[in-house]
Amino acid sequence: MFELDSRLVSDTVVVGDFPLCRLLMHRDANYPWFILVPRLEAVTEIYHLSEEDRQQLMRESCQLAEALVDVFSPDKINIATLGNMVPQLHMHHVVRYKTDGAWPNPIWGAQAPATYTDAQRCQRLESISNVLEGEGFVALDG
Repeated sequence: MFELDSRLVSDTVVVGDFPLCRLLMHRDANYPWFILVPRLEAVTEIYHLSEEDRQQLMRESCQLAEALVDVFSPDKINIATLGNMVPQLHMHHVVRYKTDGAWPNPIWGAQAPATYTDAQRCQRLESISNVLEGEGFVALDG
């Protein structure tokens, strides 16, 4: 049975589901920051996935990255699977701008987390959901 790690639950809001992954949006409003989590039990590394699921993860990651470029026009998309704090396999997709508070360094610990207003959060969720909808992605109430 798939269950999100408690830290992911507290740090994110649910956006929706791809065929393999749950899409989350990080609550830190400093960056457009989204996270893919395969909806599989006890997976901590990409190599734990079947070959088919690895390919599906890559498809969903690329689909998300393309949507982020369409919506946010970034200078760079950072994609990473770290797992030092949260062992459950999850893939960060962070929109980066040369003008953001951490550029060119990693975002972790660079600045205090910012909080979305309700309107900002809803707008960001809607904008990414609208671009992804109909491409094997189903938006959920987050």
